Amino acid sequence: MPASEAAAPRRTHYTADLGAGMAGERVTIAGWVLAARRHGAISFLTVRDKRGSAQVVAKSGECPDDAREAASSLKPHSVVTVTGTLRASPRAPAGVEVALESIHVHSRVEKTPPFDPMARTVKNIDTRLELRAVDLRRGVLQDIFNARNAALGAIRAYFAQEDFVEVNTPKLISTATEGGASLFSIFYYHRRAFLAQSPQLYKEQLTMSFEKVFEIAPIFRAEASRTPRHLSEAISIDLEEAFADQHDIMDRVEAIVRAAASAISSHAGTEGAISVPDIPQKIPRRTYTEMVDELRAAGARTRWGEDLYPTELRKAGISGFYFVHDWPLGPKPFYVKASPDGKTSESFDLMFGDLEISSGSSRVSDRAGLEARMSAKGMDTAAFDYHLRTFDYGMPPHAGCGIGLERLLMALTGTPDIKDATFYPRDVDRLTP
Repeated sequence: MPASEAAAPRRTHYTADLGAGMAGERVTIAGWVLAARRHGAISFLTVRDKRGSAQVVAKSGECPDDAREAASSLKPHSVVTVTGTLRASPRAPAGVEVALESIHVHSRVEKTPPFDPMARTVKNIDTRLELRAVDLRRGVLQDIFNARNAALGAIRAYFAQEDFVEVNTPKLISTATEGGASLFSIFYYHRRAFLAQSPQLYKEQLTMSFEKVFEIAPIFRAEASRTPRHLSEAISIDLEEAFADQHDIMDRVEAIVRAAASAISSHAGTEGAISVPDIPQKIPRRTYTEMVDELRAAGARTRWGEDLYPTELRKAGISGFYFVHDWPLGPKPFYVKASPDGKTSESFDLMFGDLEISSGSSRVSDRAGLEARMSAKGMDTAAFDYHLRTFDYGMPPHAGCGIGLERLLMALTGTPDIKDATFYPRDVDRLTP
């Protein structure tokens, strides 16, 4: 029976399990072909699975002819199960290679992919994104997304340790959380609805019942930005805590960054793609006013009350993680608490160089205060009655933030383009695959 039709044996080992000390053992590995080459009577395959790769050697006279011919005919991305005996080979991964005995071809690929599956870089990102599932087989992206997985595990472990409750909030909403900017509008049965920009109002309400809550879920922002740091659909790590203020939340964010960085540092990447920055013992904290003074001293034209734009931040040459807190109140959303001076707010951003990672604040915790802020911004308080009426039943003082997972991953791995920090990017130009 041809190799491609025979029943496939079950995998006994992942490639990462193989080592020179196992020489002489018979193993079965499974994965996809990264590379296939033939030199006369010898054929070589590089087979990759979720944990690494292994070299398979088929030599005339050492393995069945049909197995060697089947291996010799394969193209990259074909999916195989291989059985053979391990033998030492200094040039092979982990110093060992698989001497082929049999091969089962699950999926034979005839097309040549538009990019090298072993390449560390591919110039045209759109070429990669058109075949994203194939692109994600590249080692450099495998490392980034395994790092992402490790970071999420550490972040969830932190929340569990700190007694936070994981929640899920609606992604179909009736009103704009932040005053109507950057919303995706949809039809919801017989009326208009929106995709949620954040879980802001719901997570605030949930502090009434659970005190400490977090959510890791998609958010949607209709920003027509074509930059390496913007997505229309992103993952936000949101937390909200009762009886806390902006300084408490900055402490939380610092702990989360440290936990994620530690998890990624311990992740053994195979391609050298991970470059974790040093996290100081205490992430620096600057007030907004101090930042404006620093930028102006560096030659920027930033005026008090304006946003801190990346081009201006680059002039100051600030690197690494740092907080900017006590921002001007005016531009902030209605739920952000004012400072006693009435001009600034109890709010902060976590920055990495000129990249914004997180925004958070102390929240307005009384109904009258919220209504006054909403009216000052020209918002229809009646549209938010579902939220405002909860404040009649004992809303505790509270604070919280949102952390952009993809941007955090960019900072912690050295990934230059946010599209390579998400599996299937969505932006102003892309809705497929």
